[in-house]
Amino acid sequence: MHGIRPAVAHAERMVVKVGSSSLTDKPTGLSQQRLDALVEAVAARRLAGRQVVLVSSGAIAAGLAPLRLRRRPRDLATQQAAASVGQSLLVHAYALSFGRYGLTVGQVLLTAEDLIRRSHYRNAQRNLDRLLDLGVVPVVNENDAVATAEIRFGDNDRLAALVAHVLHADALVLLSDVDGLYDGDPRRPGAQLVPQVSGADDLDGVKAGKTGSGVGTGGMASKVDAATVATSAGVHVVLASAAQAPAAMAGAPVGTWFTPTGRRLPTRLLWLKHASTPHGRLTIDAGAVRAVVERRMSLLSVGVTGVDGEFEAGDPVDVCDPAGQPVARGLVGYAADELPPLLGRPSHELADRYRREVVHRDDLVLL
Repeated sequence: MHGIRPAVAHAERMVVKVGSSSLTDKPTGLSQQRLDALVEAVAARRLAGRQVVLVSSGAIAAGLAPLRLRRRPRDLATQQAAASVGQSLLVHAYALSFGRYGLTVGQVLLTAEDLIRRSHYRNAQRNLDRLLDLGVVPVVNENDAVATAEIRFGDNDRLAALVAHVLHADALVLLSDVDGLYDGDPRRPGAQLVPQVSGADDLDGVKAGKTGSGVGTGGMASKVDAATVATSAGVHVVLASAAQAPAAMAGAPVGTWFTPTGRRLPTRLLWLKHASTPHGRLTIDAGAVRAVVERRMSLLSVGVTGVDGEFEAGDPVDVCDPAGQPVARGLVGYAADELPPLLGRPSHELADRYRREVVHRDDLVLL
């Protein structure tokens, strides 16, 4: 096939993400026809001997009709209730559909904490690896029934990118109701499809707004962010419509292809850079910027000139240059109220318990 993407076509391990809007054909409830069409494409690849992990939204959407809700609720408690009802319906629908091909599905529900804490993400990794070894198709979703606003991924695009990283996947296919990335609103005349993104320069002038549907949380911006996360870890990414799923998974030249831009980071640092929410800011002087950015050293108290925000030791914070521009993000070694007396002071002037790094280099990523 002319223009085939070999890295996608021959991927031994692929993560496929589908959004709520691609699984529904009305404001509430799943479309079995759409779900079956997706399953047919995934099953074909699985039966060809390749491993596939399906990251599927739709639990909240599936729970709306049984709860007689006309639209996606805005409050967290009702979202959790809808997810509790809808998740079993969603997985049951997948189990029946994959069963037509003799395939078994396994439900894996994750929270952000499962991919933040090393002991948790190692467990998630082992579980998914074992399911794949046993020939099962894992169906992954964020555990909306228990996730809080403070510790959630926010959308399954980001979750899929992190799962692709954790599993050392070769490719990630993001399916939505839009057939790729456009340089403007695809609903307006003149918008052009961007066929390939090889780096940040290819995104210049692209307006990836929040164009998601009313039944999901994602939008084009979240998909570009997810693609950035995955490609920075060496994963090929294809963004296409759910109707293009068979072609996209086969490496055909459909949608937008994001090529890798970097190598795989430790998962904890990948989360820190792309998926964490900073709880505060540390402003550092020019000398500390050079030490942290150019020499990749730990951040010491002598280089810190300002503290902003409320955070505890171990929370993520942005590290900013004198102009206020974030240059790094790290896990801070002190609570916010401990730092002011330490600012600008060298370690030898501090009491023994304050001589540790403000941010250790192993807990620091450059932005």
